[in-house]
Amino acid sequence: MDLDAHWERVYETKRIDEMSWFRPHLDTSLELIERTGRPVETSVLDVGGGASTLADDLLERGYRDVSVIDVADAALAAARERLGARGAFVTWIQGDVRRLALPRARFNVWHDRAVFHFLTEPADRARYIEQVRHALASDGHVIVATFGPEGPQRCSGLPTSRYDADSLRDAFGNGFELVETRLEQHRTPSGRQQQFLYCL
Repeated sequence: MDLDAHWERVYETKRIDEMSWFRPHLDTSLELIERTGRPVETSVLDVGGGASTLADDLLERGYRDVSVIDVADAALAAARERLGARGAFVTWIQGDVRRLALPRARFNVWHDRAVFHFLTEPADRARYIEQVRHALASDGHVIVATFGPEGPQRCSGLPTSRYDADSLRDAFGNGFELVETRLEQHRTPSGRQQQFLYCL
């Protein structure tokens, strides 16, 4: 399947606030970014951020080194339009995080809410983690939110993988220390419940 085309269709056929993962504010993500203890001068990469409001809220808190990756240009365009002039403080990157040429050790915080659980093939997960190791500063932090053990097995027409804290830690392997985990019940705009696992 052409994932770029798939996500472009999703964003072109639904409003942002109709997406299953939509939240007005990603409060748990923001709390975990603050839990890293890093100052607002730190560099934050939001993987799969698309039209998410995380960049908005980071800018509101004083962050000025924010980058957002998404495969869907339509998602990035929606965020740029929403942010207006403030979007000048965001680096927008269109492409598949597994294949992009990311700068080495560029980011202090790698944030991903709902990309990793779509990587159902071991080779795709391995390539993703290679990118984390390449692009993250040696003392950097990773925040990954996936579907938890009771989360859905499919989302947006695609299969997903579900994780508990141990299996997500094991997926990343040596070199990463699990600092904190949280389970969250996310209520979708349609009223369904989805269990998310957050790991810092």
